[in-house]
Amino acid sequence: MNEIFITDACALFADKLTPDDKIVKGSRFYFGKIEKDFEPINDPKFDLRCNRVLKYLVDQLDLTEFKKDEIGIVIGTTNSGIEEFETTENKHHAELGNPAEFLKWYLGTTNYAASVSTACTSGIKAFSTAVKLLENNVCKAVITGGIDTIARMPTYGFHALEVLSHEKTNPFSKNRRGISIGEGGALFLLTKNSGDVKILGIGETSDAYHSATPDPEGTQAVKAIQTALDEAKLPPYGIDYINLHGTGTISNDLMEANAIYKVFGNKVPASSTKPITGHCLGAAAAVETYICYEILKGKRNLPILNFDGEYDESLPKIQLVDKNISPANIKTCMCTSFGFGGTNAVLILGK
Repeated sequence: MNEIFITDACALFADKLTPDDKIVKGSRFYFGKIEKDFEPINDPKFDLRCNRVLKYLVDQLDLTEFKKDEIGIVIGTTNSGIEEFETTENKHHAELGNPAEFLKWYLGTTNYAASVSTACTSGIKAFSTAVKLLENNVCKAVITGGIDTIARMPTYGFHALEVLSHEKTNPFSKNRRGISIGEGGALFLLTKNSGDVKILGIGETSDAYHSATPDPEGTQAVKAIQTALDEAKLPPYGIDYINLHGTGTISNDLMEANAIYKVFGNKVPASSTKPITGHCLGAAAAVETYICYEILKGKRNLPILNFDGEYDESLPKIQLVDKNISPANIKTCMCTSFGFGGTNAVLILGK
């Protein structure tokens, strides 16, 4: 991989889970909500909550160095404007390409713009596409990341699968009961120029195991991790911290614990930030990559898993972060992401 840097970045996501009994009628679940109002967008095609968040974020990026035809856009999403579509029936609101198209319209760029939708891996898959655009000199800079806001349709889907938790999500605990849905967004400006943090490696595989359940052995997850390590030219213990997918479901935690243990044993500190942010779906990997970015910048300690201390002994014993660890000696972070359809993606950042 050529040297690709994160030149600038910003994100917005919940900092705690709160109970709600209105999103799913008659049931009380925990959600990670962004408690902020956003300015409307003056084009009805694009006036979606997800795009309002994107506008808030992209206004914080410094794009002054680049011309309009030099900037590409790649955005991961799974919901787009499906929540608004249920009311407006405006077909554009249901289009997965809407967030990327909005940013192109708002910024006036004329280069490549596309959304990526591969379930929970969308954020890292967007990074992968962005890196290819830079490596092939299609763009001089790429805005990439992910966005998803809470929508009833996917939430009811998870409810139908009986994986929504009535308590705060509790990954890797024997008492875990499932996921907590969140919302959030993160944007990154990638260039070949310079930056404090660079992309060291990306690994992508697919299980083709089941539409909604990962391979419990984590075979292809291991391959994705190893591919990222090989691209980064790092041994397993060259990783200082792992941000786990960590959804708190029985099947995901089993698969992920197996995969992590097979590669790292219990030697590398790891945690899931979903007990703080909720599962941000198509934005999850982007939000969690931003958390890794902040760790490498020295702005955030390693996240402590919101854990009840009762590790599921049926899982391989991985090393969960259970105390304050300074980022001072953290030079590499790995973000893992796994999604419906057996999609696996892993991203390694370093400084």
